[in-house]
Amino acid sequence: MQTIKNLELDSEIQEKVYIIQPMCDDYKLLQEEAVALIESAGAVYAGTIYQKIREVSPATYIGSGKIAELNERLKDLDVTVLFNGDLSPSQTLNISAALGDKKVIDRTTLILAIFAKNAKTNEGKLQVELAQLKYIYPRLKGKGSALSRLGGGIGTRGPGETKLETDRRRIRVRIAYLEERIESLKNTRMLISSRRKKREERTISLIGYTNTGKSTLLNLLTSADVYAEDRLFATLDPTSRALVIDGSKFLLTDTVGFLRNLPHNLISAFHSTLESALNCDLALIICDATGNFEMQLKTTLDTLNELDTHCPYLIVMNKSENIDNFDAYPHGSIFISAKENLGIESLKSEILRFFSASYTDTVLFVPYDQLSAYNKIKKYLDEKKFFYLNEGIKISVRIPNIHLFRFEPYFYKN
Repeated sequence: MQTIKNLELDSEIQEKVYIIQPMCDDYKLLQEEAVALIESAGAVYAGTIYQKIREVSPATYIGSGKIAELNERLKDLDVTVLFNGDLSPSQTLNISAALGDKKVIDRTTLILAIFAKNAKTNEGKLQVELAQLKYIYPRLKGKGSALSRLGGGIGTRGPGETKLETDRRRIRVRIAYLEERIESLKNTRMLISSRRKKREERTISLIGYTNTGKSTLLNLLTSADVYAEDRLFATLDPTSRALVIDGSKFLLTDTVGFLRNLPHNLISAFHSTLESALNCDLALIICDATGNFEMQLKTTLDTLNELDTHCPYLIVMNKSENIDNFDAYPHGSIFISAKENLGIESLKSEILRFFSASYTDTVLFVPYDQLSAYNKIKKYLDEKKFFYLNEGIKISVRIPNIHLFRFEPYFYKN
C-alpha cells in the first residue's frame, strides 16, 4: 500500500483528469474550482460530464446510465477520473470497475495530493502525512488491494516518496507518532507565541480563501520574497515577516488558504499551525474582489468558527484595480490591488487606526544621565524622532497604553 503522492510528471506526459461533476448549488463554480485544483496538482484537465443527482446510488453515487455513458466516452482514453465530491471506498472501487479499471479519485484525494506537493517545512510534511493516513486508514478495511491498483500519479504516494505497509497496526503506530511530533512542535510554537506576547509584539495575520493574493500582499507590505503563484494552495506553510508602518512594528503572518468543504482531516491536521497564526491581534481577511467574494468571505468565517477562532478582523478586497462601483461589497471593506500597489496606504492607515485605541503618541524627555535606565525599558515603545538638546534627548514615541506607567518620569512638559 502507498500513501498519497505529489504528482510525478514525465517530461512529456502529464496525467489527464476527467471530472464527474454532480449538479448542485454553484456546480459551475465548483467545476471551475476543480479545474484549478487539477492544474495546481500539475495535471491536465481533460473534460467534464455533469450529472443531476435525484437519488444517491449506494454503489456508485451516480446512476448506472451515467456510468455507462461515461464509460463509452472514455473507453479509449488514458485518463484519471475525478469525482468532484466525496466517495466511499466501495463507491470508488465500483466506479473504477465499471470504467474498465480506470483510476478514480475524489476531491479530498486531489486536495491531499496538492498539499503533499506544496508542503515545504518539516512540520508541514508531518501534518500532510497525518491527514493522508487518517483518510486512507478507513479505506484499508477489507480493501487492501484497492490502492495498489491505482498506479502512479495523483493520490498514490506521500511526501518524501515514503511507502506505507498495508498492515493497519503499523499505520496506527505511524499516526500516533505523527500526532506526538506535531503536538511537540505545537508546544514549541506556543512558547514562541507566549514570548511575543510578553514583548507586546503586535501580530497581524493574512487569512482567506486560497489564491486571493495573500502572499503577494505579504511581499508588498514587508519587502519579502515569499513564494507566490496564481494557483490554488501555492502557499501551505505559514510565513511571518516584520512589518513597519509609520514607525510602528508588527509581525505579519501569511497562512494556508481556505477552500469550500476543505477536508476535515486537513483542518484537524493543520489546526495547531493555524491556531498559532490566528491567535493574533488583528486578522486581514483577503478576498478576490473580481471573484465570488461573498462565498470566499463566508467560507473563511465558517472555517474560523470551526477552528473556534474569534479574532478581530478587517475585510480587504484585493484585485480591485478595475472596479468602479463598490456598492455591492461588504460595508467597511478596504479596496486594494497588491499586484498594482494600489490602496496600500489606505490599508496601512486602517491598520494603524485599529491599533490606535491601544497606544498613545507622546513626547519624552530623557536627561543624558538617565539614558542607561531609559534604555532598559525602551523595548516597550516605538521611537520615531530624536531631538538632541543640551540637557538630554527629546524623543517622539508611540507607547502601548498598558506600558504608559513605565515612562511617567520622562513625559515631556512644555
